[in-house]
Amino acid sequence: MKKLLSTACSDAAFGIAMFVLRVTFGLLLCINHGFTKMSNFGTLKYKFFDPFHIGSQWSLTMAIFAEVFCAIFVVLGLFTRLAAIPVVILLAVATFLFHKGQPMANHELAVIYLAAFLAILFAGPGKYSVDGAMGR
Repeated sequence: MKKLLSTACSDAAFGIAMFVLRVTFGLLLCINHGFTKMSNFGTLKYKFFDPFHIGSQWSLTMAIFAEVFCAIFVVLGLFTRLAAIPVVILLAVATFLFHKGQPMANHELAVIYLAAFLAILFAGPGKYSVDGAMGR
C-alpha cells in the first residue's frame, strides 16, 4: 500500500514503463499503419498527402520509412532517440497539416501517437532496450 501512494520512481519502474511504451506504440504504428501503407503502395503512391511538395510517392516512402523501419528500431530500443525523430515529424505533419481544421475525433489517434513518441524521444529507451544493454 505504501508503494502505491509513493511519488518516487525507481529505475526499474521507469525502465519497465519505457519498455511498455516503446513496444506498444511502436508495434501498433508499424502493424496498423506502416504495413498497411507498404501493402497498398501501388495505389497510394499517386494520391498520398504531399505536404513538402516532393511528390506523393516520396512522401509515402518517407512515411513508410518512419512507420515501419523507425518504429521497429524504437521497439527494439536501438538508436531510439534518433529513430523517434522521423516518427515525431510524421505524426506532427499528420496532426497539424493533414488533419488541420478537422474535428478532434479525426486526429485524436495522431495526437496520441505523437504524445507517446515525444515522450520516448525526450525520456529515451529506458534500461530494458538494446541501447540500455550497450550502456548508451
